[in-house]
Amino acid sequence: MKVMTIKCNFVDANKTGAAQEAINGIKRASKAMTEQEARQILGISERSTWEEIVKKYDTMFEKNAKNGSFYLQSKVHRAKECLEATYQKPDVTN
Repeated sequence: MKVMTIKCNFVDANKTGAAQEAINGIKRASKAMTEQEARQILGISERSTWEEIVKKYDTMFEKNAKNGSFYLQSKVHRAKECLEATYQKPDVTN
């Protein structure tokens, strides 16, 4: 009886798209860039300042814009986005 209940619930979830949405969420999470991967892409260390990161990003982004690939350019951009969260300072405005 439990097997039928589980099967019915999965079918109901599949009808509503909940199962597919869960699968898509897992796929998106597995593609998230880690901070370590971002640093490797930009060729920087953990001790790099935000200014060094931006300088490296600008150089690599421009090189790939002129005669590189869109894929590499997007990886460089995502690496910078990933590191922005680490270096972002809280907004202290009154």
